[in-house]
Amino acid sequence: MNDLLTKDPPLVEASLNDLPKALREAVRRVGWTDLMPVQRLGIPPLLEGKDMMIQARTGSGKTGAYLLPMLTRLDSRLSQTQALVLVPTRELAHQVWQQAQLLLEPSGLRSVAVYGGVGYANQNEALRSGVQVVIGTPGRVLDHLLKRNFKLEKLRLLIFDEADRMLSMGFYPDMKQLQHYLPKQAVHTCMFSATFPAAVMHTAREFMQDPQFLSLSSDHVHVTETEHVFYVTPALDKDRSLVRIIETENPASALIFCNTKVRVHYLAVVLKRFGYDADELSADLSQNERERVLNRVRKGTLRFLVATDVAARGLDLPELSHVIQYEPPSEVENYIHRAGRTGRAGGSGVAISLVSSLEKSSLDRIAKQYHIEMQERSLPSDEDLAALVAQRLTVLLEARLRERDKLAAERSRRLEPLARSLVASEDETGIITMLLDDYYQQMLHTPPPQPEPEKPESVSKEGKKKSSVKRFRFGRKGK
Repeated sequence: MNDLLTKDPPLVEASLNDLPKALREAVRRVGWTDLMPVQRLGIPPLLEGKDMMIQARTGSGKTGAYLLPMLTRLDSRLSQTQALVLVPTRELAHQVWQQAQLLLEPSGLRSVAVYGGVGYANQNEALRSGVQVVIGTPGRVLDHLLKRNFKLEKLRLLIFDEADRMLSMGFYPDMKQLQHYLPKQAVHTCMFSATFPAAVMHTAREFMQDPQFLSLSSDHVHVTETEHVFYVTPALDKDRSLVRIIETENPASALIFCNTKVRVHYLAVVLKRFGYDADELSADLSQNERERVLNRVRKGTLRFLVATDVAARGLDLPELSHVIQYEPPSEVENYIHRAGRTGRAGGSGVAISLVSSLEKSSLDRIAKQYHIEMQERSLPSDEDLAALVAQRLTVLLEARLRERDKLAAERSRRLEPLARSLVASEDETGIITMLLDDYYQQMLHTPPPQPEPEKPESVSKEGKKKSSVKRFRFGRKGK
């Protein structure tokens, strides 16, 4: 994946006084006294129109880094969309729009936030009146483009904000469909992400050419970067805590470490029972079972592998997005071996540790000994998880709805009375919940079916060829 990136020349660091007059005035209007690191290093190449991949965490000032250059890059006299900012959630869309109001509107650049879960009327009116900056979730932006509420013929700047989260939310098909609406000429494109795992790197390759990479996580610019995260979990509820974390993080692939064979087997069973594509690797497996699991690992068709340190030795997983340590390793140096399984081959990844309050001291010693910056995250609540899954499922369903043609829509109308009656009846919500859960599991967690080898044509006694029966199976759509 290193071939995606150009050899980066030394970055120019800008001070507040180095900025063009329009940018300085905007900064003063909002009361900023200085630029943040991502702004000092990110604004100069954006002003020059260079494609960038910028690794920066939430709260680092990245919104200002891509909004401020719009003051000189966009034309307020042209009432057409010139900048498109794609974000994963409606909350972030609204937040970026508020910043755009403060930084851009006094100079005459108008913006609008478009996202699902609300009506179209106000968004339609704003888009048709002519705005220079559109900020929104990919699905709702695509809806407006399909309805011709705005066009991207004059687009100059395309921003992917929190690209890793957009992919984890299931927006990849929408992002690819948006490409059909981009101008034929090259558009200045920048991607911001907390991490750049393999999935984000592949997506960047499809939208950008020869981007430069900027990491705000270290003193030098590089791609390989592992983010170290930990969750403090109840000791007796670790398995359910892991399920919540998997739902929240939605890793493309993960190697989950346990310290004992017994725990490996238990955790693999739990994950399978919850509907995840998981398997185990331990010394207790027969050689045939071990080969079966290893074949899935080599082919990249297994999403979650649960293993001990011993069983995982020698495994090469170049595009592993996450390493999850279900418990701290019994030997301190094993933390580095485990965490080093992700962030390889020019990508970046996340190393997650689950620790009880008693195990927290062990993790602290590891962090101190190896000078690792550990980021604590709060365990998601039931309400947080329900809201996240609802957003993700809405994205999937809206995308599916857009794919339906007029005949399919006509066919669906015969079920509208049933749908209304189920929604109206509190006693029947279990049916709707079941259908939504089955669809969600199928699209995000169920492995796609392996293709069956085609049988050769057979010849009947009469000498006529008989075609083998092809079986069609329903499964998750491939990305």
